[in-house]
Amino acid sequence: MAAGKAAHNHSSGCRAVPYSRRVADEGLAIEPGRVLVFDADDTLWENNLVFERVIDDFLEWLAHPTLDRAEIRAVLDDIERANAVAHGYGSKVFLRSLGECLERLRRRPATDAERREIGRLATALVEHQVELMPGVADALDELADRHELLLLTKGDAEEQQRKLDACGLLHHFRAAHIVPEKDVGTYRWLSREYGFAPAAGWMIGNSPRSDILPARAAGMNAVFIPNDNTWVLEHDELDPTDPGILHLAAFPDLLRHF
Repeated sequence: MAAGKAAHNHSSGCRAVPYSRRVADEGLAIEPGRVLVFDADDTLWENNLVFERVIDDFLEWLAHPTLDRAEIRAVLDDIERANAVAHGYGSKVFLRSLGECLERLRRRPATDAERREIGRLATALVEHQVELMPGVADALDELADRHELLLLTKGDAEEQQRKLDACGLLHHFRAAHIVPEKDVGTYRWLSREYGFAPAAGWMIGNSPRSDILPARAAGMNAVFIPNDNTWVLEHDELDPTDPGILHLAAFPDLLRHF
């Protein structure tokens, strides 16, 4: 797909494979001509921060008589986890989860007025404008001169496409793909689709669960750039001794290695 055109949608299965790869340490530059695959939400721009603000407003509005905010949040996390499996990602699923959380805690169906209030709380999701992380645009401009760049994002196709169209970055990428889930099969498919050996590819993102671990299981290398606002469902443990994972503090740090 030519850069700047509508992103592709792709579904994939998930089967883990063994791997044994050693890559350069943090002090060694990676040779030119690699394939760099970038996550979008919370890597190129802030995303989950907006959801967290809505959740804060929801918890304050709900004001449960016996449960504190942490306990209510735990209930919501469980509901979101189940809905992500059943319905995927995006603001529509998120609103569904808020409604189900209210109904579970109040032990009755939500009223029309309550649903309207949840919708009002979530207007920030619709009105939110894409705001790039510091240094992203300049770093991509330089990286695109040395490597082949791909973009891989998961979620609701319409919502993700809106963000891709608004970000002003698509010209840097050979292709952009929207997938319902990022798993081992997704990364295997990507390497086949673009004809690169997994060992020549690097997945760059903030999510251990979706970006780092499945890419490593598919034989790719990975760059982990943590974001304090990463969705709790994307958290997972990374092996600190894995030489195939490069840990960086900020996006512009990529230029010291690639």
